[in-house]
Amino acid sequence: MAQKTVSAESGATFRTLVNLWPYMWPSERRDLKTRVLLATVFLILAKVVLVLVPYFYKWATNVLSGEGAPPDFMPALLAGPLVLVVAYNLMRILQLGFNQLRDALFARVGQHAVHQLAHRTFVHMHALSLRFHLERKTGGLSRIIERGTKGIDTIVRFTILNTVPTLLEFALSAIIFAVAYGWAYVAIIAVTVVLYIWFTIRASDWRIAIRREMNDSDTDANTKAIDSLLNFETVKYFNNEAMEARRFDRSMARYEEAATKTWTSLGWLNFGQGVIFGFGMTAAMCLSAWEVMRGTQTIGDFVFINTLLMQLSIPLNFIGFVYREIRQALTDIEQMFDLLDVAPEVKDRPGAAPLKVESGHVRFENVAFAYDENRPILKGISFDIPAGKTVAVVGPSGAGKSTISRLLFRFYDIGKGAILIDGQDVRDVTQESLRAAIGMVPQDTVLFNDTIRYNIRYGRPDASDEEVHRAAELAQIAPFIESLPQGYDSLVGERGLKLSGGEKQRVAIARTILKAPPILILDEATSALDTHTEQEIQAALDLVSRDRTTLVIAHRLSTVISADEIIVLKNGSIAERGTHRDLLAARGLYAEMWTRQRVATRAEEQLRRARETDDMGVIERKTPAY
Repeated sequence: MAQKTVSAESGATFRTLVNLWPYMWPSERRDLKTRVLLATVFLILAKVVLVLVPYFYKWATNVLSGEGAPPDFMPALLAGPLVLVVAYNLMRILQLGFNQLRDALFARVGQHAVHQLAHRTFVHMHALSLRFHLERKTGGLSRIIERGTKGIDTIVRFTILNTVPTLLEFALSAIIFAVAYGWAYVAIIAVTVVLYIWFTIRASDWRIAIRREMNDSDTDANTKAIDSLLNFETVKYFNNEAMEARRFDRSMARYEEAATKTWTSLGWLNFGQGVIFGFGMTAAMCLSAWEVMRGTQTIGDFVFINTLLMQLSIPLNFIGFVYREIRQALTDIEQMFDLLDVAPEVKDRPGAAPLKVESGHVRFENVAFAYDENRPILKGISFDIPAGKTVAVVGPSGAGKSTISRLLFRFYDIGKGAILIDGQDVRDVTQESLRAAIGMVPQDTVLFNDTIRYNIRYGRPDASDEEVHRAAELAQIAPFIESLPQGYDSLVGERGLKLSGGEKQRVAIARTILKAPPILILDEATSALDTHTEQEIQAALDLVSRDRTTLVIAHRLSTVISADEIIVLKNGSIAERGTHRDLLAARGLYAEMWTRQRVATRAEEQLRRARETDDMGVIERKTPAY
């Protein structure tokens, strides 16, 4: 079982690295590849200089102690102790300069990789189906994307610019020890490095599970926080602030526990690495000290070995750091690539052509659909919406009314039958052209947390201010906007919460007017409004739908009286169809619904009038006589 787990993790790691390669080596950007190569050259130069630095320290030590002299190839002018000390420090400065050049050159490469992956993930999220987004939580998705984009910078930077040059430094150090001091030192260093890397990998793999637990807790806490804040009013309605705080606290407690384990395990990892390298360095230094005592090495050699080992400890410790960071970054990125691997449920067919709308005639032919195959929603319905006409779909809750609008927009693909626009199957045209031809005024209008101008212009982003103002006038919201202190630049708040239901609906109508689509869907556009506001909004809707092919999904039957045809759905099938007058005369399901709603509307109207009369009486009683 353990071997299978390790094998599965190795396979996932390899798959993630393969997915990352285009970002580490962007084939379409020669300038970035040049930067990578130059950065690598400077890093290699820095490593070569770093290996040469201890020699100047050795020569200066020997000259000062009188136990040796610089090599014969060095000019006498440079052989003085002070010059050697200056040269030693200049080499360190040169090595630092090469490293900074490397970082400066590579900065654009790393940020380009972050930019490209973040953009690709964002576009992919919008390409996924409505079903996917209804089943996932926004807070969790945002956290996955945030960690993934940070992780790619870590991996790109470390894998390209550090791993190979660090191995080069090991090789150069091994050659120096073998040639100058013998294979015993190489053996000590080799054993130390192997034990160090083995321990680092085992400990880091143990920490990865803890890291995953911490990430899951972090994602869960963030999801609950965003979900609670988005439903701020609901929390207040039910006085459940304490309950929400407890839910969030439980998630943060799990995060606290996992984060504590993460930092504790890091302490043990660092301690173990220090112990292993400490024993290796002790063995090498004792061997060198023994040779100095025998006279086979100088004090300068002892200092040289100590300095080279100290320098070697930095990349050796860095290898452990790189491995930990890469594994942790892979853990962070793994979920992002899992998202990128999710295939869109609805795709354009190969060779799909743009939709050509000539008249706007919509036809449903024997359409069947189910969100779950065990629970059919639509059962072979057929109807036409002639060009420029209005067809309404009504029925009890759960009859499948809103599903029809989602299928026309092609948020889902139907199971059987066909949906045609001017004779073109919506599955054979591009989704972009299909949705460009259809306008929607939904029941629950959700606005962007931006200005009123931005939200209206969302219907056609290239529209001028004059066109935006004209759309607002036609939607009968211009006077309200102009009465605000900041006018069209007023912010609407999160999900448009600063506006009333009627005001949000008028903004939705204005942006649909601006889009000017040949086909219009009104999906229960007034069902969430009171009767008085509904009557005001209905006038604007009538204006929008004039001369457009219009599908009205309605709960309130008073809004569909003037429809050219009314279709009554029941349990996913068409129970009745006809005009308002015909359906009332038939005394069927529609007539029954009409009667119930008329009674409810009269009661609502009487209650409103009673309240107004009562309010007037209060005003009269409070108004003094003159």
